[in-house]
Amino acid sequence: MSEDKKVVNEEQETRVVWLDGCFDMMHFGHANAIRQAYKIYPKCKLIVGVHSDEEILRHKGPTVMTANERYEHVRSCKWVDEVVEDAPYVTDLEMLKKYGVTDCVHGDDISFDENGEDSYKAIRQAGLMKIVPRTEGVSTTDVVNRMLKLSKYRDAIKSGVNINDLSEDLKPEVNQFQVSPYTRSRQHYPTVHQIVQFAEDIKPPKPGAKIVYVDGAFDMFHTGHIEYLKEAKKFGDYLVVGLHEDKIVSQYKGAHLPIMNVHERLLSVLSCRYVDDVIIGAPFIVTQDMIDVMKISVVVCGTVQDPEPHQVDPYELPKKLGIFQQIQSPRPELTTTTIINRIIDNAKRYEERNRKKEAKEVQSLGKLNQQ
Repeated sequence: MSEDKKVVNEEQETRVVWLDGCFDMMHFGHANAIRQAYKIYPKCKLIVGVHSDEEILRHKGPTVMTANERYEHVRSCKWVDEVVEDAPYVTDLEMLKKYGVTDCVHGDDISFDENGEDSYKAIRQAGLMKIVPRTEGVSTTDVVNRMLKLSKYRDAIKSGVNINDLSEDLKPEVNQFQVSPYTRSRQHYPTVHQIVQFAEDIKPPKPGAKIVYVDGAFDMFHTGHIEYLKEAKKFGDYLVVGLHEDKIVSQYKGAHLPIMNVHERLLSVLSCRYVDDVIIGAPFIVTQDMIDVMKISVVVCGTVQDPEPHQVDPYELPKKLGIFQQIQSPRPELTTTTIINRIIDNAKRYEERNRKKEAKEVQSLGKLNQQ
């Protein structure tokens, strides 16, 4: 077969692409890997395998989110066609054959099993491997470290340390020559190009569409948020999410929050299949101007409340107009605070996990470089 005909056939046929991972505290880096896997061919069915808690504990360390929370989060991602639960940590060639997989995708970081071996060695040898660039500036390890830093911040405040003296004390001590390139923290630099990639399938509402509006921080975007958005969308045809700026979130959530900045939160929200559009830096108070410009028909709010009562009711106008709906939050037990507390309550456990993971990566990379 000629190269030209081969290219044409690949463009016409539907490829079955496999991507697997832990997806613990799923963030925009995970979502971007999924997006890249989905976009690797013009026609694609994307199957995502998600490891169980037991598999991850054996190969990597304890998870923050439960298996069911991770399964549901991945399932909500708009580029995912199917989720395989309890997928093996070391990707199994026979399992891929079972699902008719033509290509297996992973980031350009190497995943190591409990013995420090390449988790995709058999897949590479079978010629099924496709590599996509990992997203710089975020990793689960990095997010855990942000929350551990928050824990130290809270402890310092409780002990009476002046808030103005904390900035240097709380900076992580990093020796860039002794860390894994996959684990170390890097700054995320948001670009218009990346936002466009996440938003390329967004279309304006159809004429006469009933537009639903919800707003909030959506920090550490999780299944509690996702289930809430799913329920909110049932009130109309088109769901717009208002994303509050970082300084607004700090004012009503507390100092040292949000964990994720507005651009990081934007990408996570855009990856959700229930979201039709996002207002970046939405006003805290829902105004008549915003209702008119965005043609909002319904304003929805959940029952999970912020730690401190607001001095003003941000939904006063929608209530007066009769377009306000409060719904029972589907997962009231799962909030950003819940996740932060999971980390803080097990701080030493997660610090040890991160240390071991990084040491294993450095050692394994050293062996590979010697080959």
